[in-house]
Amino acid sequence: MLLNGIMELSWWQLLLTGLVFTHITIAGVTIFLHRAQAHRALNLHPLVSHFFRFWLWLTTGMVTRQWVAVHRLHHARCETPEDPHSPQVLGLKTVLSRGAELYRVKADDPTVTERYGHGTPDDWIERHVYSKAPYAGISALVIIDFLLFGIPGIALWAVQMIWIPFWAAGVINGVGHYWGYRNYDAPDASRNILPWGILIGGEELHNNHHAFPSSAKLSSKWWEFDIGWLYIRSLSLLGLAEVRKVAPTPVFVQDKDRVDLDTVRAVIRNRMHVMASYASDVLRPVVRKEVCNSAENCRKRYRQIKRLLENDEKKLDVSAREKLARLLAESQSLETVYRFRQQLKDVWGQTASSQDVLIKSLQDWCRNAEETGIQALQEFARTLRGYTLQGST
Repeated sequence: MLLNGIMELSWWQLLLTGLVFTHITIAGVTIFLHRAQAHRALNLHPLVSHFFRFWLWLTTGMVTRQWVAVHRLHHARCETPEDPHSPQVLGLKTVLSRGAELYRVKADDPTVTERYGHGTPDDWIERHVYSKAPYAGISALVIIDFLLFGIPGIALWAVQMIWIPFWAAGVINGVGHYWGYRNYDAPDASRNILPWGILIGGEELHNNHHAFPSSAKLSSKWWEFDIGWLYIRSLSLLGLAEVRKVAPTPVFVQDKDRVDLDTVRAVIRNRMHVMASYASDVLRPVVRKEVCNSAENCRKRYRQIKRLLENDEKKLDVSAREKLARLLAESQSLETVYRFRQQLKDVWGQTASSQDVLIKSLQDWCRNAEETGIQALQEFARTLRGYTLQGST
């Protein structure tokens, strides 16, 4: 019994048990801490909510209010020196190796929890058990693992202890802001690590999340998969969860030929989709036409130029900015579509302006775009007029 514990599991059964336990922990982080608590994207039934609170107390020792506060701080100060864990500021190696330590520094700062930790559970058990004795849970867990699984249970406990610090504090906060692909022009360096969010509960789709932070669903493209969303939908069908918000889906009115207030509001609301469409429908076709007159090195040059044009100039280093300047100087068409991209972003930068100013700005943009003679830009301007809030939720 001492060797194998009460359960007396084989090695593969113990491995499967570890995968199940750690996956429940991941589900608790992404569904309860992240989507429900930090971003209020869904409401959970009290039974589900408290199960996750108990499980996370037992397996991680994390305090809900602290985790939520640190994550909200990350969004509020992303990629700045105040960001708790930006690889753009601190370096990828630092975030990967010291992610849990970086989290703890901010979690222990009372000014952070006071400012960003509002709206989290504050009942008797939270105040007297979960928050007051966060290490009691993981201490109890090592005893439970030893009794159930014997000496191998100690190894299982160690895996449970490093699971969240490695995957969440290290990989998501580090790699998720350093490497991967981007669907949306979020104002930070967030990236989707993989299109299939299974191992980390859907958090692999990090760029999608930063584009639409309050969305309960992290997948966006039809080929992306968010297992956390699958769990949320299952809970909803059972009456154990209520989705409050998902990312907006653009709605169009066919043959609409004028820009009005509805158009402006729809474009601003769907600005992440607008910029993604501009990249795919304008920038990329023009790049292909300009660089692929000869087949030699076409694919390589296309990728390089596309990357330069689609990135915010402020995020480029000195060498990349020089390359971009030379590229734009060599091609009038590329210079035009690049300039119109920035002008379009400037439209929703005027949200403090009057409605008439916003309408005129978008009207002028569409008219000027159609006068360029660049077919892809002309077609995009006509599509932009069709954006509407009618029928959207």
